[in-house]
Amino acid sequence: MTDRAFAVVRAGALTTVQDLGRPGHAHLGVPRSGALDAHSGCLVNRLAGNAESAAVLETTLNGCAVRPRCVVTVAVGGAPCPVTVDGRPVAWGAPVRVAAGSVLEIGPAVRGVRSYVAFAGGITVDPVLGSRSTDLLSGLGPAPLADGAVLPLGKPAGPPGRVDGGVPWPAPPAELVLRVRLGPRADWFTDTALRTLASAAYRVSSASNRIGLRTKGPALERAVHGELPSEGVVLGAVQVPPDGCPVVFLADHPTTGGYPVVAVVDERDLAAAAQAVPGIPVRFVLNRRTG
Repeated sequence: MTDRAFAVVRAGALTTVQDLGRPGHAHLGVPRSGALDAHSGCLVNRLAGNAESAAVLETTLNGCAVRPRCVVTVAVGGAPCPVTVDGRPVAWGAPVRVAAGSVLEIGPAVRGVRSYVAFAGGITVDPVLGSRSTDLLSGLGPAPLADGAVLPLGKPAGPPGRVDGGVPWPAPPAELVLRVRLGPRADWFTDTALRTLASAAYRVSSASNRIGLRTKGPALERAVHGELPSEGVVLGAVQVPPDGCPVVFLADHPTTGGYPVVAVVDERDLAAAAQAVPGIPVRFVLNRRTG
């Protein structure tokens, strides 16, 4: 291991390595994975002087702490959170120079769920199927961070990004609005259920994770009560399990499923789903034209 690395001081509730994922392998049973809030992952990479495809850390709710073994430029974004170096506050959403041996602390999210940490040069764990992303469902990629782990860093590719004009960080949602197109199994649900989907007030469940955003609210009534053979499902699919409450599939979703998919979320709305805290309202909006 070279000195271009960092050691994990505090792993946090769930911190994983993520990049833009490994699309194109669903036929092998491998989901896309990658940063749930890909927009924020790309922005912190730009601030650190990396290509948008470089691997970053994705934290969940309570952040993490790391100790670089080399001088490195770091950028933290996504869910707003306090950031310190050796206990001293430093900028969130801007490049920060961290000395070798100093402790970089990413604190709990003030709003939202997931913060992103980019290191100049990117995290260079071994790629699997072209990606360094951790996939919690299949187990591909590096394991979630653990205290004491050491992760390698690449060589910086360019200077840190400029922030004079401000960075367009999207605010974590106070209400999650998801545009959906019905299908492919909308006919398995009653007309009343489809009206409920488009009008009812749901809330984000605390059981949500990288596999899916689970909701709490009125159950969707089935018109067809037989079993559905397992079939392919895509990112953003709104699957309805036996309890009748919609589940929105996120980056680590299974590639096949046996419950009917009533609709599919516009992919542009999924970054907001990644930052939706438990309890906030969820509204599904039927959108026949998403292009």
